[in-house]
Amino acid sequence: MSESSAIASQKANWRDYKELTKPNVVLLMILTSAIGMFMAVPGMVPWHVLILGNLGIALCAGAAAAVNHLVDQQVDQRMARTRNRPVARGRVSTRGAIVFASLLGVSGMAILMIWINALTAWLTLASLVGYAFVYTMFLKRATPQNIVIGGLAGAAPPLLGWTAVTGEIHGHALLLVLIIFAWTPPHFWALAIHRREEYAAVDIPMLPVTHGVKFTKVHILLYTLMMFAITLLPFVTRMSGPLYLLGAVVLGGGFLYWAIELLRDRNPKAPMETFKYSIIYLMALFVVMLVDHYLFPVATL
Repeated sequence: MSESSAIASQKANWRDYKELTKPNVVLLMILTSAIGMFMAVPGMVPWHVLILGNLGIALCAGAAAAVNHLVDQQVDQRMARTRNRPVARGRVSTRGAIVFASLLGVSGMAILMIWINALTAWLTLASLVGYAFVYTMFLKRATPQNIVIGGLAGAAPPLLGWTAVTGEIHGHALLLVLIIFAWTPPHFWALAIHRREEYAAVDIPMLPVTHGVKFTKVHILLYTLMMFAITLLPFVTRMSGPLYLLGAVVLGGGFLYWAIELLRDRNPKAPMETFKYSIIYLMALFVVMLVDHYLFPVATL
């Protein structure tokens, strides 16, 4: 490690290491993981599973995020959105980030393997590898469908929460995964439109770069329509009740509004507004699902 890198590393503080974990992303993942736990049982989730299960999943997610910072440090230096990240700026050294990611990953896996169950541990590891290595190292630079294929890793938390409680994979858990899987492309492509020039400058083949903004907007609308249909399936399969159905229709209507607004191309702020709404949408949808689960327990799990 160079002297300048060593000096930069010494200046790192706890906030830099916190940023390595992408805490806002991890919090959204843990929300969906916790709701996956509650959806798996008619009553209360055992406290040790709720706390230790989500802790283990969060640590592994943070490890994957730190690897993302490591792999993308040169790209991050050239993009306005990411150039101040700790590794990109040299506040955290490459060796320091590797050690930190390793500690998080090993600790998370140990918690899941010892106090939860092996199925959840291995599924979490697969998700970590899928995001940190398959997506970040390969797919992100290989194909404009990167976020579609790689989105499966980010869609796993509800399944991980479900298996943490039950120790088995259920069709309803896979339906929760499918919702996030369908949500990911319109969510991320809206941001990619806003940052199109930056992705082009660093040779990342995001869809707006390779196929143009108009093409991407059409696909955001198509994926939003598909996502809307998928979000109705919990009601159709009697996983959820009428409150969830109402929430899915209203929230989905808001997403469709922004997808159409994007396509109309009259509002220059529409890409970021769509991106911001998509985050609120997913959080609200899962919270409504949780409330409905206890107010209208229609399914026999």
